Amino acid sequence: MALTLKSGFSFDYDNLFGEGKVTEADIDFDALRKAHEAMKVMRETGFIKAHLSKDGNPEKVYFSKLPYITEENGKLNLNSPASIKRLHDFTEKIRNNVDAVVSLGIGGSFLGNKVLFDIFCGEFWNTWTTEQRKGLPKVYFSGQNIDPRRTGDIINHLKAMAANKGGKFKVMLICISKSGGTLDTMSNFMVIYDELKKCEDIEVEVVAVTDPNMEKKTLLKQIAVDNGWECFAVPDGVGGRFTVFCEVGLSTAAVIGMDIEAFLQGAQDMDKACQNDDIWQNPAMLNAALKVAAYKKHGRNIEVLMPYGDYLKSLSEWYIQLLAESLGKQWDKEGNEVCEGRTPLVAVGTTDMHSQTQQHQEGTLDKVVQFVKVAKWANDLTIPNVFPNVKKLADISGVTMGDALEVARQSNADALKSNKRFNACFTLPEVNEYHLGELMYLLAMSVAYEGELLNVDAFNQPGVEAYKRIMGPKLQELKAKG
Repeated sequence: MALTLKSGFSFDYDNLFGEGKVTEADIDFDALRKAHEAMKVMRETGFIKAHLSKDGNPEKVYFSKLPYITEENGKLNLNSPASIKRLHDFTEKIRNNVDAVVSLGIGGSFLGNKVLFDIFCGEFWNTWTTEQRKGLPKVYFSGQNIDPRRTGDIINHLKAMAANKGGKFKVMLICISKSGGTLDTMSNFMVIYDELKKCEDIEVEVVAVTDPNMEKKTLLKQIAVDNGWECFAVPDGVGGRFTVFCEVGLSTAAVIGMDIEAFLQGAQDMDKACQNDDIWQNPAMLNAALKVAAYKKHGRNIEVLMPYGDYLKSLSEWYIQLLAESLGKQWDKEGNEVCEGRTPLVAVGTTDMHSQTQQHQEGTLDKVVQFVKVAKWANDLTIPNVFPNVKKLADISGVTMGDALEVARQSNADALKSNKRFNACFTLPEVNEYHLGELMYLLAMSVAYEGELLNVDAFNQPGVEAYKRIMGPKLQELKAKG
């Protein structure tokens, strides 16, 4: 059983639904109907029942507007024709003019951006020549941890490249923080900025991605205005884990020359598919309904997102935040203590078939393994018959690596199914901006549905705010001690 869209994107749920698995009797269709109506209201008005900002004030939810490039969206600092043009201009501004970009952010300001970089640049982007990168800069990430060693390594690496250039080495720091008070990001930013400014060989430019409000400027916005830095927007109504579709993620897309319109078009087409009233034709509603039923009726409270492909690993890491922050809630919308939510785990095929699959196959019956498959790999490689006299190796020759990867995935799925282990598969026809936009938006909309089905606010993160309230005074105490 599979739901396949016109684009070729597919959700195969045959190993998750049917006899001995999730059945129609496990699905609360009345709650599902109400969840679907709530999504309609969210799209039209931005309203989500009981959703409050971290300050405890009513807040609209606008992530479902991000796939659409409209003039109306411009009034909300979302994607508009003017903002997309500005991103394209940004690409051309840095082309052949900036040697290295350091993107500084944490949470959604890092994880979504890293997905885009990994999938469309890969591991060796920074070793390519400028010509191979089409004049675009090397890209590094920082601010996602307060790690003195790695931060020092980035600084020393940039200084070494500058010394070898024989001229001004241009570094752009893209600092991403809505408030400007994010400890992890701002501590890294200040250390790197200060060290690079001291280096005669380096010319530093800063771009701030922050709250665009000019009347009541945030800390980072004020610093940016005072220093004349270029700014992009972290819009109101878009939580960090959904920001890959706005200028937070699209600024990275612009740096690497990604097809922004294709990415948003994939998300838009997925959003339209997710407006279907029929659960069996609505990918997000179907995915959420099956996962919640597996959780509530069968005790499968862990989801392992297991893409088959190295550069898709960061997609799973992004999903960790999306699912965990959205659904891991102590209180429901009526204030009842529920301690709700499934736990996400990262795995990569075939790597983790040799590490985690033993647990998936024979361990506790508490997991759904969600595969991600690529149907057609660009530049696929055929395994050659290098050792014809070694039968075991000769037997696998003549097969493409892409086909071998899929045989491994299918074998894993079949083995799991044979032992009552729930699993499902998302299929991308190929790896490109459009299909990535489809998949990431599907996952985002799925957690929105799931929040309604579980009756929790999928758009706040009070648990994150709890440690921040404790951490601030502790840092002040540490500073006072000298």
